[in-house]
Amino acid sequence: MRRFQERMLGLNRTGVSISVSDIWLLGVCYSLSNEDSSADPIQSHGFAAFVEDFESKILMTYRKGFAAVGETKYTSDVNWGCMLRSSQMLVAQALVIQRLGRNWRKSFEKPLNKDYVEILHYFGDSEASAFSIHNLLQAGKLLSAGSWVGPYAMCRTWETLAQSKLKETELANQSLPMAMYVVCGDENGERGGAPVLCIEDASRHCREFSRGQADWTPILLLVPLVLGLDKLNPRYIPLLVATFTFPQSLGILGGRPGVSTYIVAVQDDNAFYLDPHEVKQVVDVARDNLEADTSSYHCNIIRQISLDLIDPSLAIGFYCRDKDDFDNFCSRASELAAQSNGAPLLTVTQSRNSSQPAGNYETSCDTVGVLDDDPFNAVATADADNSGTQEDEWQLL
Repeated sequence: MRRFQERMLGLNRTGVSISVSDIWLLGVCYSLSNEDSSADPIQSHGFAAFVEDFESKILMTYRKGFAAVGETKYTSDVNWGCMLRSSQMLVAQALVIQRLGRNWRKSFEKPLNKDYVEILHYFGDSEASAFSIHNLLQAGKLLSAGSWVGPYAMCRTWETLAQSKLKETELANQSLPMAMYVVCGDENGERGGAPVLCIEDASRHCREFSRGQADWTPILLLVPLVLGLDKLNPRYIPLLVATFTFPQSLGILGGRPGVSTYIVAVQDDNAFYLDPHEVKQVVDVARDNLEADTSSYHCNIIRQISLDLIDPSLAIGFYCRDKDDFDNFCSRASELAAQSNGAPLLTVTQSRNSSQPAGNYETSCDTVGVLDDDPFNAVATADADNSGTQEDEWQLL
């Protein structure tokens, strides 16, 4: 096991400390074995399971060498594309859950899974790929190549792109086979208190997506938030942590000020994230290439940040597979709001004029896993790439 620790996690080089608390990674709980309280947590089977899950998440990073974006001269998104890449990771995770299941893990065996390859193809760096930076920038009224973007504008951009794809493509061939609902606090969506999830609005989005053929469809919920002025208000930290216990969790678009990342897991008041700031050469994954090299789409370095250091401007994502799953989410969200002492992350209503009662749910952890400590410590796993990274800035738009 010690060899596993050194080979897989590189702790002989990082010197990070490991907490014995549970880790929640997008709705899945990883617990340390408590059979021997003196044992190093990193040697637990739970930690190994957490690493396998973390490394299976799809990573999107800066790329260089792609065709110029629109009529610009930009052939790379270095120093400005981190929020776009972070959002691509969240949407890719929604597609993985829908098409492959939450328990899917990456495999090194060839041929690769067809659905997995097709998902990667959707996020290629060309106009031919449905969810490329090129198409996001074309869809986003507030976006332009070379400019920074905040979580709210990013959520609205995905909403616009999804609507355009729905109009262009037959329902059976949708690249994003789910409705999308940006949950906001007022008509303009950016200010005016906690976002309000209206069940009637969600139902309407599903009917519109299905073109009237179904009362309910899978739905992706994006919740842009501003949880403080210059820094995150600490009263929201327990609420953010609690969202990772939801089975519908897709994590958080956010990071420390000036740096957008994709936060996928929490332990106590710390978060673990995928970092888009590494620069990689563009890769063209054809949708039928089951022998493709997909190693650049996965991360073998586990990074951590204390939640009190993240920017207060962020967005949370949730994926609900069907109506029962959506009802379960609403119950959990309502109960969390009731525990918020008057400062909820979001509220749930049946309609614009009536409240939706909350249900009960369990958040106990009885499966497996755990991770790291200290802001922005990095733990390298097997074959970690030590290439340099770049940072960029983003702002609320």
